[in-house]
Amino acid sequence: MVPDLNVISGAPAPGAEMKAETNRPLIIKLGKHLRGVFDRLIASSSLVPNDPVLDTRDFAWTAILRDHWETIRDEAIAVALRGEASPSLATISPDHRSIAEVNKWRSFFIWGYGFRIDENANRCPQTSALVERIPGLNSAFFSILAPGTHIPEHRGVTKGLITCHLGLLVPRDGDVRMRVHDRIVRWAEGETLVFDDTYQHEVWNDTDGTRVVLLVQFERPLRNPGKWFADFFLGFVRRSAFVQEARDNISQWNAAVKQLDV
Repeated sequence: MVPDLNVISGAPAPGAEMKAETNRPLIIKLGKHLRGVFDRLIASSSLVPNDPVLDTRDFAWTAILRDHWETIRDEAIAVALRGEASPSLATISPDHRSIAEVNKWRSFFIWGYGFRIDENANRCPQTSALVERIPGLNSAFFSILAPGTHIPEHRGVTKGLITCHLGLLVPRDGDVRMRVHDRIVRWAEGETLVFDDTYQHEVWNDTDGTRVVLLVQFERPLRNPGKWFADFFLGFVRRSAFVQEARDNISQWNAAVKQLDV
């Protein structure tokens, strides 16, 4: 029997109303309430600007990604663009279900909140080796946006992390863009884009093609006391159900895909 991947992972069916999972654990709700306090403390200790969009020259390691972007792109095409290989974020993370419609925003995780996804990393060894050279690596995954997708306004988990996108496949038959606070930015193949995802941001793929980027989250360079607070909050997040449930869902997804390949 062919397994139903959505049932295995507990995800909503394609076309279902985008709605975050209710009755999340109290500790997650408390963490979201407190993160504003932590974000202000972290911002005051930042060694780089707190602007919505940051200068890639402040992060010298981004050159590693640009120099090897074609290698990363080729591995993304080989391992991540088969639909069953890359689950919807709505499948993996209950907290993304209010913004990530099933099969519209898909992901292939290599690292997630400090945890290496060995099975996936081993399938794209060159990309994995490159991202593991990034200082303070937290997460790395191929982010795959289907044609005609709009990801509504949302914000990231903590000011202690910064996000970098490396453009891999960027359609040219329309407009694919992102708003970060009051800035509109666009991707280019082989180029990096660094931004603070705690600012409200939203994404549009108004094209007939699929947009693929390597999404990397890394620890913000900080002095103390902000680093103490950032490390404490990030440790809390890594131990939370938010992350552990996502890890379990990735494992279940990969196990189900293996059954499909038998």
